[in-house]
Amino acid sequence: MTDQNFVADNATTTEILEQVIEEIQQTPQEYLPNLLQIVRLFRESVTQNKVEESFRQGWQEAMTGNALPVSELWDGIDAE
Repeated sequence: MTDQNFVADNATTTEILEQVIEEIQQTPQEYLPNLLQIVRLFRESVTQNKVEESFRQGWQEAMTGNALPVSELWDGIDAE
């Protein structure tokens, strides 16, 4: 592997996206459905990890008494 195969830590989102697109364009057409499935599964797993982390944090707050009672959740919010 050459240095260009690695994404620099300071690369911008645009630069990374351009590299992803370049890699996709170099993928043989018959493998594109598989690549799409890999990308979707990766995205879903990353999203799932965030949901699990949020749940764990909320559960910890509830168990330690650091959560607001449901009756107070909407206090100060104008619902109209």
